[in-house]
Amino acid sequence: MLAMASLIPISQPLFTSNTKPQTPIATAQTSDLPPRILSRRDTILFSSAASLFLSLSPTNPAYAFSLGISGPKEWLKDQKKKSSRFLLAPIDASREALRSAYLSLDKESEYTDKDLENLQNLFKTSARDCVPKERSSLVDFQSKTGVEVCTFKLVVKNAASLLDDKDPLKLEAENILNDLVRSFGSLIVLTNGSDMNLPSDRKKIADAVMEAISYLDKFEKGVKDCLEI
Repeated sequence: MLAMASLIPISQPLFTSNTKPQTPIATAQTSDLPPRILSRRDTILFSSAASLFLSLSPTNPAYAFSLGISGPKEWLKDQKKKSSRFLLAPIDASREALRSAYLSLDKESEYTDKDLENLQNLFKTSARDCVPKERSSLVDFQSKTGVEVCTFKLVVKNAASLLDDKDPLKLEAENILNDLVRSFGSLIVLTNGSDMNLPSDRKKIADAVMEAISYLDKFEKGVKDCLEI
């Protein structure tokens, strides 16, 4: 028995009085930190900083004014003023056509069919496609597809593009344009049913021409008012 006992190794105890239990190596645990939520104070500070930045930006009217820089609307208005002569050119051309028509009515010689045709062409030219019945087939087709063909309406639209729809200046220009278009229509109707060799008929047409020129002058003033020139 003793011999067998000597063959069986005696295992060492896990812990002795001279040993301390080994501390297991702790596995590092990583956890995502929760996102930092802006406090009310942080939010107020951030908003204040953003407001300050925007107030100092060039798009701010006060900032632009302090540096002498005009805003986009003022810049566009200035550009319209500089190019106003091109916008008013159709009005000048129509006025010259009406004056030529008036001078042709003042002639003492017999008024021929050719003279009448030239007179009617002057009236149609001065109307600038604003009288529907006198439009060519192509222009009439364009108007039916939604394209604005009346030159004077395009002039008003351009001149008043920076104004509100209910702006008094824009409404006044549009009202005068309606009167102008009616006067052009009356001119064309008068020439179709008049004897150009009768002094009374010529005078009637001449008076209508002067009325159209008067409306044209008022219309030009209305456009200039929209442009502030």
